[in-house]
Amino acid sequence: MEIVKKLDQDFVAAYKARDEIKVAVLRMVRAAIKNKQVELRRDLKEEEVYALLSKEAKQRQDAIAQFQKAGRIDLADKEKKELEILHRYLPSRLTHQELSSIVDKTIKELEAQGMQHMGQVMRAIMTKYAGRVDGKELSEIVRAKLS
Repeated sequence: MEIVKKLDQDFVAAYKARDEIKVAVLRMVRAAIKNKQVELRRDLKEEEVYALLSKEAKQRQDAIAQFQKAGRIDLADKEKKELEILHRYLPSRLTHQELSSIVDKTIKELEAQGMQHMGQVMRAIMTKYAGRVDGKELSEIVRAKLS
């Protein structure tokens, strides 16, 4: 649970430094982790924490798009700052080429043929590379390779 310890340490440091945005983001992330632990009645694994961070980052990206669409640049900027903070804790994203080769390898391992196996391929990759893969991009690649 090294990531959780890092989040806690950074929260304390941000609180002492009076960094309001970072404190708010880390408080929200810590609360989400705690809620998930209560729901599952156990401590979270590293990949589960990364998946949770990835989900929060995705929510920020969606909010940024909505605020920009509505012309609320001030709120979009706030969400961008929060997103930057979240990205510091996420592992680096896989490139398109890396993801494409992983999809090829997974299709061979699972002996997937056709669209009926898309869910199996997606699940296998999302589980193994939690937090490092964008689901939309993965879906497009898997769909292209299986059809």
